[in-house]
Amino acid sequence: MARLNLLEETRFEKLPVKVYENEQIASKKVAKRIADLIKRKQENHENAVLGLATGATPVGVYEELIRLHKKEGLSFKNVVTFNLDEYYPMQPDAKQSYVKFMDENLFNHIDIKRDNIHIPDGTLAKEDITDYCLSYENKIGAVGGLDLQLLGIGRTGHIGFNEPGSAPNSGTRLVTLDDLTRRDASRDFGGKENVPTKAITMGIGTIFKAREIILMAWSKKKAPIIKKAVEGAMSGNVPATYLQLSDSVEFILDEDAASELTRFDTPWLVKDCSWNKNLIKKAVIWLSSQVTKPILKLTDEDYNNNGMAQLATEQGPAYDINIDVFNQLQHSITGWPGGKPNADDSQRPERKNPAKKRSLIFSPHPDDDVISMGGTFIRLVDQGHQVHVAYQTSGNTAVWDTDVLRYVEFAIDFKKSIGEDTQKLEATYEKMRAFIDKKEPNDIDLDEIRDVKAFIRKSEAIAGARFAGLKDNNIHFMALPFYETGKKIKNPVTDKDVELTMELLKKIKPHQVFAAGDFADPHGTHIVCFRIILEAMKRLRKTETWIKDCWLWMYRGAWQEFDIHEIEMAVPLSPQEVQRKRQAIFQHQSQKDHPVFPGDDEREFWVRAEERNRETAESYHSLGLANYEAMEAFVKWKFD
Repeated sequence: MARLNLLEETRFEKLPVKVYENEQIASKKVAKRIADLIKRKQENHENAVLGLATGATPVGVYEELIRLHKKEGLSFKNVVTFNLDEYYPMQPDAKQSYVKFMDENLFNHIDIKRDNIHIPDGTLAKEDITDYCLSYENKIGAVGGLDLQLLGIGRTGHIGFNEPGSAPNSGTRLVTLDDLTRRDASRDFGGKENVPTKAITMGIGTIFKAREIILMAWSKKKAPIIKKAVEGAMSGNVPATYLQLSDSVEFILDEDAASELTRFDTPWLVKDCSWNKNLIKKAVIWLSSQVTKPILKLTDEDYNNNGMAQLATEQGPAYDINIDVFNQLQHSITGWPGGKPNADDSQRPERKNPAKKRSLIFSPHPDDDVISMGGTFIRLVDQGHQVHVAYQTSGNTAVWDTDVLRYVEFAIDFKKSIGEDTQKLEATYEKMRAFIDKKEPNDIDLDEIRDVKAFIRKSEAIAGARFAGLKDNNIHFMALPFYETGKKIKNPVTDKDVELTMELLKKIKPHQVFAAGDFADPHGTHIVCFRIILEAMKRLRKTETWIKDCWLWMYRGAWQEFDIHEIEMAVPLSPQEVQRKRQAIFQHQSQKDHPVFPGDDEREFWVRAEERNRETAESYHSLGLANYEAMEAFVKWKFD
């Protein structure tokens, strides 16, 4: 019976999928499978032949393999490796090369024989590539084929660099990279224009010959393509769907990457559910969208015809369910994000007392506050709350070099205009200009350049917060140490980051904290900053009494928005408030028009924010609620 239940639950899935709580647990499981394979081969005096992947996905696996080598004596002397791909052209000592990646993340830390390492050569003359690729295939065959192939998956559905259009029987070859793939790699290269347009990759046919294939994926960013690869029709438009033909493949996912699979996203379509308040809310909102009816117009027939008969039978009639969910949504809407004084707050998102709250808005970058919750920020100030904003990082990697020169030129002219000596500043300017003229993509800036970039972001943040109505004493710049590396890879979080956050919290003693909860941020800064806040608040909860009455609200907007069923506080904005929010965002001039790191979304930040806020309002309206111009959404963090 358990086997039948599993088959029912996974009937939409066309290949085996194993889901773990997080990528750390999943990575250790995969590393153990690799280690067990190596040991079995060692016992039989055989080589273990591994196909390896690059990128962020396998890093945790490699870290665990290194630990197993250093702490538990796992030897790699019998291991032969073949990497999936390499950019072309690419020098092996370049920062972005996969040779360098593999050395830094695995090979330099284990006892593998250098002769046993094979990575496609990005330095070949073009006329030599065809013969080289055939030789690469022959080398794999000569050692008996791949025992295990590790894969990640790109947002185009590519495996290796087999982009849409690749044939299922393709071999190792030179390919042209998809534009989305190049955009995703742009941060590593200091801009998409610096990303190679081609790569050498193992083919899908080559991958298929492996005796075991493990595809790994982490984070919600990968959830849409995972759903297509696992549940979608086989298609050259999504090369990973060809893995459905293999009897040797398994997808290893964390919960976020698996979140859009049917059994997790809409479980009522595959099994009887244990209905709770949150699941009912999600299901009814989904049903309303499916049949394009407001919630209060849904019928028992709608429930029965769309896989929700069990809910109607157990919790119905439909109208009672509809009323309950409608009321939950209605109660989430408030024009009083700090709580409405002298009002019944039993069904409001925020408490009425104290009437004037101390509110602390944490902003990971110097513009996330106004981009993501600028309307709520302004309203909190307008309603008389004691609002503070804390900019957690300097954001000094996200300013154009030309802006640095322009600002220093302004400073030189200003000093001259008031009769001050400019000799030292002019010498610094010439040093900066000489560096910038020779600067390569992703070179670490001079300290002076990083300082100017930080000053630019700081001045813009002050202007934005002032526009929102804040006093200068309520604007805080934290410059958390983890961020200050001058490069895209940041330092690990330390106690210093947490302690600085604790100090600020103890100084302000806020009644409510707002923090960025859009973990789709492609740079990872948002989730790092959120974890620092969370750790600081957890530590304070052990010693400070006031923190027990401090609520933590998560906001989004810069990179994504909450799903409607998740929202616990929706703050409506009038057309005038949308305009004020836009003006607050406009204070961040260095991020306007064409920011350094726009991510995959080509819209300007203010456009993204407005359109996401309008989409939230439209979603509420389509469910049968009031028609607002825009809405900012929040979810309350639940402490254990």
